[in-house]
Amino acid sequence: MALDFLAGCVGGAAGVLVGHPFDTVKVRLQVQSVEKPLYRGTFHCFQSIIKQESAFGLYKGIGSPMMGLTFINALVFGVQGNTLRALGKDTPLNQFLAGSAAGAIQCIICCPMELAKTRMQLQGTGEYKQKTKNYKNSLDCLIKIYQKEGLRGINRGMVSTFIRETPSFGFYFLTYDCMTRYLGCEAEDSYVIPKLLFSGGMSGIVSWLSTYPMDVIKSRLQADGVGGVTQYKGIMDCVRKSYHEEGWRVFTRGLTSTLLRAFPVNAATFATVTVFLMYMRSEDNIPECEPDPVIHQPSTLQT
Repeated sequence: MALDFLAGCVGGAAGVLVGHPFDTVKVRLQVQSVEKPLYRGTFHCFQSIIKQESAFGLYKGIGSPMMGLTFINALVFGVQGNTLRALGKDTPLNQFLAGSAAGAIQCIICCPMELAKTRMQLQGTGEYKQKTKNYKNSLDCLIKIYQKEGLRGINRGMVSTFIRETPSFGFYFLTYDCMTRYLGCEAEDSYVIPKLLFSGGMSGIVSWLSTYPMDVIKSRLQADGVGGVTQYKGIMDCVRKSYHEEGWRVFTRGLTSTLLRAFPVNAATFATVTVFLMYMRSEDNIPECEPDPVIHQPSTLQT
């Protein structure tokens, strides 16, 4: 169990490194002004950030997901595994329920983490060298938000995060379970690694598609007030105003970069987990064909 947890953390870190630039682009596209847009699309956003802020601009706010990684993995592994055992049978429905439970619980850490990430990603937008820097790092960001707004400020976007994460993780685990069953992912299969990579990547895509509009709302709520002006009173107010000003397309903003990110992030995570476990098994002389939870359930949180 400890080895699985450690492998999940290492794999999750690899996923963050691969996927964070795509996440930065997604957030910039989701929250930019419709009246004065800075970016024409996903690839233009990538080019603009690199040109105006250097390649490091794509990694703004990476400290926050890295900090929360260990705790989120611990919560998801523990809750999903215990819920699945409590339900008694490893069925697709129980995989969905267990995944949903894990997604709901991890919001406690995920919401503040993503709040700091979003604020850091928006800091110094369009500046190669930031003239003003409100936050030194993700931790400093959270401290300053707490000092100014209290616990309510730290948990800004909690409800929208809960609405997004609960079904999203359910679909993630359900898709992964169905894909691995269909592809026949057995430990002794010589093609098990490509199958796991494909299953994990597709699971990430499905989970994002299932709740993406709510992610747009979450990003807007968490970015609200950054310039000193608060636009939204809550979730429904954000939905109404966003739709009224920009139409239904607003709920798909940044989707391209998100889907481009979803597959490689999960692929990187599963590849890292698999290689790590194979190395540790060889070191400890553990039979490679021994059943392992990582093969039967996803260990990535970068959906």
